[in-house]
Amino acid sequence: MSNGNAPDPSVDPGARFAETSLNERNRRVQRLYQMLFLMMTVLLILPVAAIVAMLVYKGGSVFSIDFLFTSPTDGMRAGGIFPALFGTIWLVTVALIASVPLGVAAAIYLSEYAPDNWFTRAINLAIINLAGVPSIVHALFGVGAFVLAFGFGTSILSASLTLAIMTLPVVIVASRESLQSVPMAFREACWNMGATRWQTIRVVVLPNAMSGILTGVILQISRTVGETAPIMFTGAVFFTPYLPQDVFDQTMALALHLFVVATQVPGVPEDLPYGVALVLIGMVLLLNSTAIAFRMYLRGKKKW
Repeated sequence: MSNGNAPDPSVDPGARFAETSLNERNRRVQRLYQMLFLMMTVLLILPVAAIVAMLVYKGGSVFSIDFLFTSPTDGMRAGGIFPALFGTIWLVTVALIASVPLGVAAAIYLSEYAPDNWFTRAINLAIINLAGVPSIVHALFGVGAFVLAFGFGTSILSASLTLAIMTLPVVIVASRESLQSVPMAFREACWNMGATRWQTIRVVVLPNAMSGILTGVILQISRTVGETAPIMFTGAVFFTPYLPQDVFDQTMALALHLFVVATQVPGVPEDLPYGVALVLIGMVLLLNSTAIAFRMYLRGKKKW
């Protein structure tokens, strides 16, 4: 017989912690949802793996050092893709130089300086609408603004600026969200020490938000490399025997080259378009992997 709060010695101690039917049912439900989410993740990965496998299988035969570092020959039916690869690097680099500083500056204003009024809300609405504009519309804007109005002609500069305008919303949104994720206590501590708003942003907020800003840059690179319509009308050409020397030259590009050899040139070997697509995917993966590695390095230095 038990006294007060003392446990009853007649009751098996293990029975007090025995699993009930409710616990067992909850565990089954949890396992079911875990398997469901795992299947959804696998379904997302499988198409990507299948695409890469198909490109490697059908385009691997043409992939070589000569393919990467020689020019097309025989009317695009043979040879390599070096002018297109070199031109794509030009386009991506100039687009990043044009869009990242402008996008981060806009994000800093919207996150750190802008009051909550109709003007700020109008800017946010414009950014959202700009993100939904089709790429062909951006191409026509690039022709009207950069090729004709500014007089840049069909050039790397016109094509890159068009790509920069098209990808600005991605950079702005990702940078703003990253800036807003920095704890307000960091800012208040700096202000209490006498730091100005800009000093706080430059020394504390931006370094802690850099990993998130790089997320926007990664998304921009992925979209910039694969776009065809904006560069087709503003700076990329079917073929040129010369490599571009400055931003006012025209250039070949991998995305346009893939479109041309896959649809416009008769008698192209079947494995050639797949080889070009394999290089294009590989370039995207290489650039993204580099940016992701740098982002992980910066994220590892965070103190919060």
